[in-house]
Amino acid sequence: MDLKYSPTDIEQKWQRHWEETKTFAVTEDRAKRKYYLLEMFPYPSGRIHMGHVRNYSIGDVVGRFKRMRGFNVLHPMGWDAFGMPAENAAIQNKSHPATWTYENIAYMRGQLKKMGLSYDWGRELATCDPEYYRWEQRIFLEMYAKGLAYKKTSFVNWCPQCETVLANEQVEDGGCWRCASPVTQKELDQWFFRITEYAEELLEWTDRLPGWPERVLVMQRNWIGKSFGCEIDFPLEGGTGAIRVFTTRQDTLFGATFMSLAPEHPLAAELTTPERRGEVEAFIDKVKKTERIKRTAEEFEKEGVFTGSWCINPLTGARMPVYLANFVLMEYGTGAVMAVPTHDQRDFEFAGKYSLPMQVVIQPAGETLDPAAMTAAFTEAGTMVNSGRFDGMASEAAKEAIADYLQSEGIGRKTVNFRLRDWGISRQRYWGNPIPIIYCDSCGVVPVPEKDLPVRLPMDVEFTGEGGSPLAKLESFGNVPCPLCGKPARRESDTMDTFVQSSWYFLRYCCPEFTEGPLDRERVDYWMSVDQYIGGIEHAVLHLLYARFFTKVLRDLGYIGCDEPFTNLLTQGMVIKDGAKMSKSKGNVVDPNALIDKYGADTARLFSLFAAPPEKDLDWSDQGVDGSFRFLNRVWKLVHDRLDLIRDAGAPELSALTPEERILRRAVHKTIRKVTEDIEGRFHFNTAIASVMELLNTLQTAESNTPQGGAVMKEALESMVLLLAPFVPHISEELWQRLGHGTPLSGSAWPEYDRDAVVEEELLVVIQVNGKLRSKVTVPVGTDEEAVKSLALADEKVLPFIEGKEVRKVICVPGKLVNIVVG
Repeated sequence: MDLKYSPTDIEQKWQRHWEETKTFAVTEDRAKRKYYLLEMFPYPSGRIHMGHVRNYSIGDVVGRFKRMRGFNVLHPMGWDAFGMPAENAAIQNKSHPATWTYENIAYMRGQLKKMGLSYDWGRELATCDPEYYRWEQRIFLEMYAKGLAYKKTSFVNWCPQCETVLANEQVEDGGCWRCASPVTQKELDQWFFRITEYAEELLEWTDRLPGWPERVLVMQRNWIGKSFGCEIDFPLEGGTGAIRVFTTRQDTLFGATFMSLAPEHPLAAELTTPERRGEVEAFIDKVKKTERIKRTAEEFEKEGVFTGSWCINPLTGARMPVYLANFVLMEYGTGAVMAVPTHDQRDFEFAGKYSLPMQVVIQPAGETLDPAAMTAAFTEAGTMVNSGRFDGMASEAAKEAIADYLQSEGIGRKTVNFRLRDWGISRQRYWGNPIPIIYCDSCGVVPVPEKDLPVRLPMDVEFTGEGGSPLAKLESFGNVPCPLCGKPARRESDTMDTFVQSSWYFLRYCCPEFTEGPLDRERVDYWMSVDQYIGGIEHAVLHLLYARFFTKVLRDLGYIGCDEPFTNLLTQGMVIKDGAKMSKSKGNVVDPNALIDKYGADTARLFSLFAAPPEKDLDWSDQGVDGSFRFLNRVWKLVHDRLDLIRDAGAPELSALTPEERILRRAVHKTIRKVTEDIEGRFHFNTAIASVMELLNTLQTAESNTPQGGAVMKEALESMVLLLAPFVPHISEELWQRLGHGTPLSGSAWPEYDRDAVVEEELLVVIQVNGKLRSKVTVPVGTDEEAVKSLALADEKVLPFIEGKEVRKVICVPGKLVNIVVG
């Protein structure tokens, strides 16, 4: 038997065993409680980083712990494999995205297996596999049939060099993140998912997810953005029609002095008079080159241009000039804003810049505002003034009164508005899921027949990085007969946003080999919802909101029975080194491969779990890694040093334990209780590990030549190894085997603590004099407080410090401490 701790040999041995025996493969078993554990699947970029190590180690602790607790644990892994990086790599390396992607998957799979993660690899999937995305295409077609997928014209971020739509996150300082070309706003036909159809339910359920961090729920509520207000029509001067606005501040309507339209508003061109056209068009071109997210920033300079047209305030009858303003976005409200400069800060700044009129209509208590003297808008509640019949009312009450009046007069109506907008899924890229639509001059928009799915990505494409998506230029892909009339038609060349694939992958894990449809309802209903989902806070809105939306859509399509995808959510912190998040650009990256080769996967796992609670950022420490490795060596040595002592030992006879044996056994079972409580529900892995470290210290100094020393020590060592198993599974399996067990630890049950053992029979009381430690005394549990004080005052080690002095008071903390204050 090799007595030296050799992580590489041990880890390879047990990884082979787990793989050969399919230890972590699961099927539906209704006799067991199910537990579906999932970490957000990775993009196959080529290498795992320390953030992956931490994220997947956190999940693995939970999975192994639940399995030992008797749960039927589903813990799958796969690959979020579509996306622009693969295309960029193909352009740079003159290869195919599929080649790059699958090579990366193979390498990263090997890295994850070296970490000893308890995945059911038989359920592995990659979203770029046609056997995955064929079912996504079918779901798209079902959504299209229900009106949940549709096409419309929309303004998008457009890179003219790459000839593709860019997400807001891909626009950096006004330029394309890949080629740095100036990004413009372009009007394109785009496919959308009607997520707004589910806005109310998505919002409602944020109050029914107690297992989610409140921070994430608040972010989703704000993103959905439900607000109560009024739609109001402002008639156009000298013509027909009106400008419709949505406002939550109808109490300020009497103070509206001009109108602000988004430059993208459909009325922008119509309302521009001939003499203003040149200036207006120049302004619109300028706005098109501005990042949309910048336009809404508070510090962004407010700019606009007068269209030459006017509208009428429906309550005051005043003429209001109609401006285009760079801070108004078409996707918010109606794309038109009634401007009230005295009571909205953006309008105040805009009015000051362009010398527009201002009218105070809400006065604060005890003060009279003068528009000419105001330095900022007054946005709080107050008393109505200059508001006709509503003068003197509290402004909050006036909101309801004015809304009722507008509705009764047919000028406006009460309504609910959502900030959430439909999800644009079109991408002008190759490496994505083809949208299964055909365009026919005779038949119009034609869904691809289900029998022709999947619409496969062609392999015979050339990647140059110029001219947009190769799909749009590939005749063999684009030219197809119309499924309805047989005439020449054209296939849709856009592919789906990669967020679509990650919005339902967790469902496909439940039945990855199912060939009769996207999902096997019976199996999915057994496993769903995911009991614990783990991933970064950066996914708080988009991915998590889209996954919730897709779950509800698939429920309504009859594929699943659950309402929400994830019962509990943990957002883990980042890995920090030298004060910054690890990144290649900062030169502070730690290579997991090098770490595992030097110390072993168990050390890498242990440090990432011990250095900080999961939800907090982890500060990298080379000394901390060394300390974790030393701890495992101490565990290894202790077990081997005690093997002869425990070889023939059985279970301890509890009624015959000596006081020393009873104290040691109490320490063991208190540790079992502490570690169990720390893992279950709380995920306090760092304090759980610290408890095992304390137990190790106790065991190293414990007296072993007592009557039942071998039996108590055997129970202690076995318990310690079992408690470590979720954190450091390889060394735990090996030590379990060396402790004489023929069955692998991965099939063993989690230890239960003995309630009688943890009951304290005696308490250790510290005795201080004027706050300094002078003695310790043990007393039976339940000893009267006055009796403890008397013992302290009579203690022979204490007497020299109090004799001849005045005892001013004796402070007692029951069961813990006595402090004698003398003068």
